[in-house]
Amino acid sequence: MKTLHGVGVALVTPMHADGSIDWNAYQRLLDHTHQIGVDYWVVQGTTGESPTITTEEKARLLQIAKEHPAQKPVVFGIGGNNTRAVIQQIKNTDLSGVSAILSVCPYYNKPSQEGLYRHFMEIAEQSPVPVILYNVPGRTGCNLQAATTLRLAQHPNIVAIKEASGDLMQIMQIAVERPKGFLLLSGDDLLTPAMIAVGAEGVISVMANAFALFNDMIHAALQGEREKVQHALRPLLGINDLLYKEGNPVGIKCVLKHMGICEEHVRLPLAAASEGLSKAIKEALQKLSLPAK
Repeated sequence: MKTLHGVGVALVTPMHADGSIDWNAYQRLLDHTHQIGVDYWVVQGTTGESPTITTEEKARLLQIAKEHPAQKPVVFGIGGNNTRAVIQQIKNTDLSGVSAILSVCPYYNKPSQEGLYRHFMEIAEQSPVPVILYNVPGRTGCNLQAATTLRLAQHPNIVAIKEASGDLMQIMQIAVERPKGFLLLSGDDLLTPAMIAVGAEGVISVMANAFALFNDMIHAALQGEREKVQHALRPLLGINDLLYKEGNPVGIKCVLKHMGICEEHVRLPLAAASEGLSKAIKEALQKLSLPAK
């Protein structure tokens, strides 16, 4: 799917201090990410705080993105650790105009590889739109092994994987053995140039909420422009670790606050960035020559 090449941004969900969604800030975020060059929007991935967003809120977030004048492709997050519930959510969601769903590996119950295979096969059979697998062992407690990914890739409705295992050997096995047309997407922002070097088509990114420099780096990597990639990578290395020091999307929301796009508020059990982290992020932004309030 050509629409999923390049930079997809895993959109944050802007909030007010009382925890309600800041719809005006969400529009600003869509405008900003469009202006800095993202290729498509991912609504209600993990970075969007999907576990604490209501069904009604998710529907409105999706509708606003679909109706934005930029008319970018939209991916919608639907996943979980109860296969029947995931399928019911798919059936209850208006997926018209959605390019694909992003479905995370089942978390907490630690299924076997056969269980993971059957889970995603059921989703693929029931989904009216293509499915992107999402492997993120650091969050789910289970790893979708390369052999299982390649087995699932044979299904015509499973079109890509967002790979956030950080295991380059596993990633390379998928890159080399995947069927034609099955996309390999990075789930680790700064590993993306390395993944592109072995065949990845792009990234679903946290950094892309904020940084034009990151988007430029990925597009340069896809064009084989090594010097541009190295030039962009150096300053981004300085801020990347700060984004995850107190959990995601705590760091990127703090960045967006300093950039004047949305406030830093998150819903419990997450907590907004500490004073120390906020100061460190502000200093890092100034080194990037970005305005920081």
